[in-house]
Amino acid sequence: MAGFEVASAGTAPDAECVVDADLVEWADTIFCMENRQKKLLQTRFPHALQAKRLVVLGIPDRYGFMQQELVELLRARVLPLLR
Repeated sequence: MAGFEVASAGTAPDAECVVDADLVEWADTIFCMENRQKKLLQTRFPHALQAKRLVVLGIPDRYGFMQQELVELLRARVLPLLR
């Protein structure tokens, strides 16, 4: 979608890109797949999240990278929030 800068990061220590304080500071809105990820971010970065919009998408974090079903779910849940 034009006009947006996006980045992706995981909360697991073995994620290809692990979310850090710099990435949280950079973001205006942070989308989490599940509530447990939101809680983890709130524990790790409480001060950095104070002025951020944190949205839980309610998508189980069980999909592979760019798996078609995941891409479709993300489009369905995220795009309406960006309009």
